[in-house]
Amino acid sequence: MKRKSLLLVPAAAALLAVAGCSSDDTAGSAQTSLDVTTPSPTMDGGMCPEADPPADTRPQWQVMGATGSAEIAASTDTAGPLIKITPPFSVDETQVKTLAPGTGDEITDASIVNVCYEGVDGRDGQTFDSSYQKGTPTRLHADGVVPGFRKALVGQRVGASVAVVMTSADGYPDGSPDGTIKPGDSIVFVLKIMAAEPASATDG
Repeated sequence: MKRKSLLLVPAAAALLAVAGCSSDDTAGSAQTSLDVTTPSPTMDGGMCPEADPPADTRPQWQVMGATGSAEIAASTDTAGPLIKITPPFSVDETQVKTLAPGTGDEITDASIVNVCYEGVDGRDGQTFDSSYQKGTPTRLHADGVVPGFRKALVGQRVGASVAVVMTSADGYPDGSPDGTIKPGDSIVFVLKIMAAEPASATDG
């Protein structure tokens, strides 16, 4: 069974907290969970399909790691993404692949986005966080996430489905605060950019 858990925001990035990103009342308080805001009415973009991908889903990207391998496919209108890991999966270099291009606004470091995503730990192939399992996109600052996730976001366009396999250095080099992700773990994310707006549209 998939585990529903936590994080994208680096534990040390207290000033990049996702919660309350349009106000100053959270400055100085670390947030490690992405499930802290709801999509704004003007930036909905749709929901995240909660169904598992069909058993016959074909991978769009096959990655041979330094150890192990990964098979990845984007979500569809009715099902979440495919992330099939042969553990332990690790990579020596972060890689990003656009699974389906977007046609909307381009994402910059200043963008606030609604994203459907799923994260899997290469060490054991377990899902550690998934907005698909929650059914609701997560709203976040493009520059407020771990480096590997930012690499998958910035430069893409709204509507894009993107996969990233990232080194521990681009994810959680010291492990996650709750111990779910261990030091040295490579992690995999598949995401879909549902909507975006510039930070100035919501930040006061």
